Amino acid sequence: MIISTNNRMKITFLGTGTSIGVPVITCDCPVCVSTDLRDKRMRTSAMIEVNGLTFVIDCGPDFRQQMLQQAVTNLDAVIFTHEHRDHIAGLDDVRAFNYVLNKKIDIYGTPQVMEAIRIEFPYIFSESRYFGAPQLTTHPIDDKPFTIMGIEFIPILVLHEKLPVTGFRVGDFTYITDASYISDAELEKVKGSRVIVLNALRNSKHVSHFSVSEAVEILKRLQPEVAFLTHLSHFVGLHEDVNKKLPDFIQLAYDGLEVVI
Repeated sequence: MIISTNNRMKITFLGTGTSIGVPVITCDCPVCVSTDLRDKRMRTSAMIEVNGLTFVIDCGPDFRQQMLQQAVTNLDAVIFTHEHRDHIAGLDDVRAFNYVLNKKIDIYGTPQVMEAIRIEFPYIFSESRYFGAPQLTTHPIDDKPFTIMGIEFIPILVLHEKLPVTGFRVGDFTYITDASYISDAELEKVKGSRVIVLNALRNSKHVSHFSVSEAVEILKRLQPEVAFLTHLSHFVGLHEDVNKKLPDFIQLAYDGLEVVI
């Protein structure tokens, strides 16, 4: 999908599924047995390519396969939304980029996220570094805009039940996952985005994620040119069926979907 050809930025949905992915192990529901590739969902992640740079938002347990599927040959930074394992568990696999590109990989996240990564991957940060460990440069972030190689990222602070999660606005693109609450003040940062991505776990209410109807109501308030729902479970339903019921400017994202702004 191409919205514009000016100042082009490409967003690729690397994964659009919830923490256990779709299909779910052992499940034989219509979604999990679907032959439509849009119903096959790896753990949620997105890639932004702009000005010759490549950024990945979150690297969960499917990170290696996502990089191979998209034939990614460059990585400039990984930006983390939060510390849950379905968003950080693939970090070890950035070492392939260390070897091939002969450089450290920059990672960005809140101090809370960075501490969780240090606990999850102690061998990366030990004083006597294991030879095969990934080589990283850590960059703590807060609620203030920050720049990576000339590209500005504006943090959008949301809550995943009680857990702080960071969404990001890059130019006309806003990406928010794992949210169940966004304050009016943070929504002001999102307004004017031409493309918005928002999580929608299932059709019924959930304690730590927006439902489809809740996400749709927020997007109706924001009125982007186009919006995509991500972090989808098999409870949402078949991609083809659900898309027909959504407002014209809202679609379900799917793995491999590319959007050029």
